[in-house]
Order: sequence, then structure tokens, then C-alpha cells
Amino acid sequence: MTAAGQPVLRLKNISKRFGQLQANDDISLDLGPGEVLALLGENGAGKSTLVSILFGHYVADSGTIEVFGQPLEAGQPRAALAAGIGMVHQHFTLADNLTVLDNVMLGTEPLWWPWSKRQTARAKLADTAERFGLQVNADARVADLSVGERQRVEILKALVRGARILILDEPTAVLTPQESVALFQTLAQMVAQGLSIIFISHKLPEVMRVSHRVAVLRAGKLVAQAPVAEASEAKLALWMLGHAIDLPARQPSKHTGAPVCSLDQACCAPHGHDRLNKISLELRSGEIVAIAGVSGNGQVALAELLSGVRRVSSGSVTFLGQPMHGSPADLVPLGLARIPEDRHAVGVVGDLPVWENAVSERLRSPHFSRRILGMRWVRRAVALAHAQRIIADFDVRGAGPLSSARALSGGNMQKLILGRALRAPDGSTPKLIVAHQPTWGLDLGAVAYVQQQLIAARDAGAAVLLISDDLDEVMTLGDRVAVMHHGELTPARPPEDWTRESLGLAMAGMHAHPNQAEQQESLSA
Repeated sequence: MTAAGQPVLRLKNISKRFGQLQANDDISLDLGPGEVLALLGENGAGKSTLVSILFGHYVADSGTIEVFGQPLEAGQPRAALAAGIGMVHQHFTLADNLTVLDNVMLGTEPLWWPWSKRQTARAKLADTAERFGLQVNADARVADLSVGERQRVEILKALVRGARILILDEPTAVLTPQESVALFQTLAQMVAQGLSIIFISHKLPEVMRVSHRVAVLRAGKLVAQAPVAEASEAKLALWMLGHAIDLPARQPSKHTGAPVCSLDQACCAPHGHDRLNKISLELRSGEIVAIAGVSGNGQVALAELLSGVRRVSSGSVTFLGQPMHGSPADLVPLGLARIPEDRHAVGVVGDLPVWENAVSERLRSPHFSRRILGMRWVRRAVALAHAQRIIADFDVRGAGPLSSARALSGGNMQKLILGRALRAPDGSTPKLIVAHQPTWGLDLGAVAYVQQQLIAARDAGAAVLLISDDLDEVMTLGDRVAVMHHGELTPARPPEDWTRESLGLAMAGMHAHPNQAEQQESLSA
């Protein structure tokens, strides 16, 4: 139910254009006191632009914003903070080498002050933490905190500075199920004490659970507003996409073949917090092995090891029965397909055209280049034709073969990477697919497409390693599921052997039997 009272936030006729792109088109929106408003939309729908205007990072071309009845100065983040607007970003903005108290105090005192009011700040932090049930050790170093604890610090930073309107951007993206439940309890306490929240999420079940009201953007326009009680997940998806969509249902593997890749007590030397400690795993053809876990627990090391980017410090890795050696350029022709975690930094070279990105991992193959007089010459016409096939087969929209890859949206950029990985020039199916966060940050339509392609590749005989933060994706796509924590891997078991509770316990480092949570529940009942 929407909270009663006058709006604490009012956006009137907000419009913003970037060149030919109309990012926001005459959007008017209110937020009530003690209300949780879910802001939904596909990638590129205009959510980030609207929030950036609200927080002062962008200036609207037209329209006004009122906070608690007063006009908000445009383009001034300090004005937004002073008006009581706080924001918790999906990617935390904390200094790992400082304490919780130091992080909360950063930016609250002028650098030229001869002394610091640490005791006053400590008392205010303790009072705020007690008031909202966000207990955390003020003297703990942020680097030593769990992901859930770091998120508490981000929220406390905003609350200590007087935030009465809180913007949460994908707040559960890196949390365990238990941490997500704790966050929802915290949000309930905030709302009970009069705070108002804008909740941005791709996870529709969470939206239905947490929010009072939803507002949906599509192509820069506000296309729907409704109380959550009058909505459903199917209706929200329809509003977001403009058409109905069916996410893949669980489809168990029909045939599991011989091992394609095996790890035996594999270790990787630490690189920051990222390491592998005696990992043993077998990946077989016709099977998806899904790895769950909170980001930063060794998933990058595992993906890079199986992609030829990193080497084992001890133990062994075999691929097609042979020790895995060489770089990605050596392994891709043997049947390795890579879908990297960061599509912008690693997946594509944004300044190069689509066609060069489409053939970049196979540029040295005779299909796309020839060596003449000691120099390698690219077969441009063949490469362009291959890129055009990927664009057509994988529905890459928004750019042609000659367009800059940077012009693609996130979803279409991921489709390009997917096509490059799965579409060999000879039409063969990859032997091993290493898919690291393949649907991260994508809208529902792109998520469904990517998942369907991975299932199709599995059914064609590929061995698929899926690394994902999304437990729904893990449980739907995985033929076997394992959990990573601090560089260690649980045994991979059928998804039926796990519950969300037992997955969450394993993600937190409690390596109990998968059904222990169920057993505990039945005993307590």
C-alpha cells in the first residue's frame, strides 16, 4: 500500500537527450513518505539517466525536481545530499584500507580542519546503526568485511549524512540469500521510520516482495505505474519489454558424454583476494556445471585458468585429455569458447568495428587471414561475411559490421560476444564454453536469449561451465551445481540436492550437506 501524505520527491516533465538518443522523455514521477518505489526498465530504458539527474550528475534539458516541497538545484550532487538524498551504488565506493568509521567520515569534514571530531562521528554512527538495525564494527577494516557488511557501511554512510530518500541500485546483486533477507528486514525498518526508497532491480520476485509501487520506463518514457498489489511478474515483464517473454524452464541434460576438461587439486597463486585452493572438478560434454558464490571468491581465477589466461601453481588441468597449455589464441582453435565477465573491458574492443571484434579470437586462423611474404593479411571480405552471419543469427541490433562496437547496448554487445564464442567459421560446436556472468546486467529479453543459447550449445554436445551470481540462473541451467568460497569449491551435485538456504550457507563458507537447511527446518518444526 502506498504511504499517505504529500510527496517527498516530485519529478515534473524531466527530459534529457544525448545527441540523437532521447534518454528521458517528459517523465513525471512522485515518491511518497515511507514508500518503496521500484524503478524498472530494460537496459537503455532511461533509469540510470533519471537517477543521475536526480542525484546531480546530469542536468535535465527540461523539467524540475522538488524535494520535500523545495526546488532542487540542478547538477549539484552536494545539493542533493543536503536535501536528504542518498544513493547506494551497485558497485561499492568504499576505501578497503580504511576503517568503517573512516569511510563514513570521508568527505564530511574540511581537509584544513586542525582536528577531527571522531568521537562525535563515532557516537552518531553507533546511534544510526542501532536505530536501523545495521550493526557493524566501527573499527573494522573494510577489506576484512563480508559483502553484506560492506553494503551496510554504504547504507550507513548515506543515513549518517541525513538521507531521508535512499536510492538503491541493484542492492542484492552480490548478496547471499541470507544477506538479501537481512537487507529486506533493514528496508522494512527504514520505511517504518519514515524513509522513502527508490529500489532499482532486475529481480522481479524481489520487486514484488519489497515495493509498494512500481514505475516502468521503456525507451525513455514512463509507460506504467501501479501499486504492487495490482501487478504480477508477468505484467511487469510485459510493461518493461512491450511483449510477453518466457524465461527458459529447467531442461535437464538428455545425454552426458565423456570428460572434456578436468581439474585435479588445482591451485592458483593469490592475486589480490582471488585465488584457487585445491580445486577438483570434471566438466563433461552435454552438461552445464553451474558455479554459485559471492563475487570475489575465486571465480575470476577459475574462469581465467580455464580460458588460458592464468596458470596453475600446483595441481593439474587437462583439456581434451592433454595438459592445458597455451594462451586463449592457442586454445580457441581447439574448441574453447570464452564469455568473459566484463564485456566492456575484456569482451570487446570498443573502438574497433563490430567485424573486427567478431573475428578477433580467430584472426590467425587460415579462414580469416593468410601469410604472404612473411606478413599476415586479413581476408576482409570473409571476415565481414562472418560478422554479418553472427549479427543475423544472434540478433545483434543497433550496429552493422562496420559500426563501432562501442555503439552497441550491453545486451547486444553480449550477443556479439556470444556469437563470436559459439559460431565457429566451420560451423562446429565448441568443446568447452567458459561463461562467466553471461547475463549480468542484462534485461529480461537478453537474459532469456543468452540462456537459451547456452542450453542449445549444451544439447549440441558442449561442456559448459557457468559462473553466476544469480541463484535462479544457477538452479535453472545447472545440471550440477557447486559453490565457491575463498578459493575453495564444494562438490558439484544435482540442483535437486540444494536449497536456496543451503546454497546461501555454502556461499558464506558453511560447507554443510546441501539439505542441512531443510533438515534443520523440519527438526525445528
